[in-house]
Amino acid sequence: MSEQTVGDYLLQRLREWGVEKIFGYPGDGINGIVAALGRAEDQPMFIQARHEEMAAFEAVGYAKFTGRTGITMATSGPGAVHLLNGLYDAKLDHVPVVAIVGQTARSAMGASYQQEIDLISLFKDVASDYVQMVMVAEQLPDLLDRAIRIATAQRTVTAIIVPSDLQEEPYSPPQHAFKMSPGSVGAQWPTPRLDDQALRGAAELLNSGSKVAMLVGQGAGGAAAELEQVADLLGAGVAKALLGKDVLSDELPFVTGPIGLLGSKPSYDLMMGCDTLLTVGSSFPYTQFMPEYDQARAVQIDIDPKMIGIRYPYEFNLIGDAKTTLQALIPLLQRKSDRGWREKIEKGVTEWWELMDERAAVEADPINPQRVFSEVSPLLPDNAVMTSDSGSSANWYARHLKFRGNMRGSLSGNLATMGPGVPYAIGGKFGHPDRPVIAFVGDGAMQMNGMAELITIKKYWEEWADPRLIVCVLHNNDLNQVTWELRAMGGSPKVTETQTLPSVSYAKFAQDIGLAGVEVTDPGQIKGAWQQALSADRPTVLDFHTDPDIPPIPPHVTVAQAKSTAEALLRGDEDRWGIIKEGTKEKLQDFLPKG
Repeated sequence: MSEQTVGDYLLQRLREWGVEKIFGYPGDGINGIVAALGRAEDQPMFIQARHEEMAAFEAVGYAKFTGRTGITMATSGPGAVHLLNGLYDAKLDHVPVVAIVGQTARSAMGASYQQEIDLISLFKDVASDYVQMVMVAEQLPDLLDRAIRIATAQRTVTAIIVPSDLQEEPYSPPQHAFKMSPGSVGAQWPTPRLDDQALRGAAELLNSGSKVAMLVGQGAGGAAAELEQVADLLGAGVAKALLGKDVLSDELPFVTGPIGLLGSKPSYDLMMGCDTLLTVGSSFPYTQFMPEYDQARAVQIDIDPKMIGIRYPYEFNLIGDAKTTLQALIPLLQRKSDRGWREKIEKGVTEWWELMDERAAVEADPINPQRVFSEVSPLLPDNAVMTSDSGSSANWYARHLKFRGNMRGSLSGNLATMGPGVPYAIGGKFGHPDRPVIAFVGDGAMQMNGMAELITIKKYWEEWADPRLIVCVLHNNDLNQVTWELRAMGGSPKVTETQTLPSVSYAKFAQDIGLAGVEVTDPGQIKGAWQQALSADRPTVLDFHTDPDIPPIPPHVTVAQAKSTAEALLRGDEDRWGIIKEGTKEKLQDFLPKG
């Protein structure tokens, strides 16, 4: 048997931590680890993306949808640089990801050698909680253990740098000696004991309110039963930050849906009308969509002491796991006998969903993008995993999909970067190969990197127990979200040179590489296309030709935004007549009698 190398031991240690997947791209800076993967018969499994940024996104998606720590790997120099955007996505959304990267040989460091970059400095911000270079074999177990444990505990990004020559050296374990640190595998996480006095004070505050609003985010995941019980006791409505869309079912009559610029009117009304606020597991940043500072008394529950108490003047900041803290709070809450506030909320929710259906039914040229989401929503399996890219697709994902059952969903929440929709779906599929996965993506993101990652899907799909991975493309030949931001924020007409995209047949590209591809140009074909994809025996690209003139109307349009959009149209926006027509038809739905 050949002598164990540092590369061999690195993979052994990952297996001891229970790591099953590594998302990456090879290069000579990690040849020693790649060779070790061959000797280990691909355990952990190495998933080859088309680009290191995509590998990082796939690790983020995997971590988001499994609750495990994602592992991504890249070579030295340019490979390490390419990881950064995906790693920042993980850092800003508080997702545990460990990056393992190569470096030039130790003998060449500091000599301006090819592909030599100061990787400690490069990763110092994105992996600020822990970034280390392994200089001798004896360091490896402890440094790798700490990287995994810190990433998991802090829900953040860490990085380990392994020089290329060290990877191929014989492994030598740390000794029981001076200045040696052996490390250890695993961790048993504590449940913080809550302060009884703080709990009682928070309960008294919540009990004293007559119009209670709840705001929940991804940190409330796994606490659905407790959230429902608290909402029932307090007669509260529940708004969901976008990263918390899958925390509570949208079929509950008191769930007002998303909040913010991509939010719903009942969420806006909930926040503007409440006198008490309970925030659970959310650091939603747009405070203009929260109550005025002197309007409501407030309580926050969050497991991260660094993120608590920063978005609103909360009187009680309870640091703890959402489920455990709510369980301790529930016995102290009194059921409100006056249900008038709750009934008002539920009426608004009913009217909102009716309005969403009406907006989706507005005729467009050729297809109203809202209808693409509205028609698939009731067809979705209860165990579907969904991703959305940034851009206009996120608007419709937020407002038109009714999550229920065990559905999961996510997007790039805080970095709001283009490009993660398809790689998130791939990461989610490797985490749940027995569940259908759907990515909602604009044509800008597809051209940026989504088309390349279809090749990754082609490479692996036959290994999945459920072959259904659907990529829904909103094909409007426009960088639509930015086009609308130009109009609404700056009063600028569409800039054709920067905003118009070349037209590509995404369905034909899928067909050419052996996937299913369906081009949809008629609204009457939408439902049938979804049914075909949901029953397909392979991944499918649905190429929906959508109207770029459908406005993503926010829940509360300011006078300034409306004025800027009008000025943009008057200045000669090339799509002005289509916008006026579609916008008028959309806004009319707000005023037509309901029922």
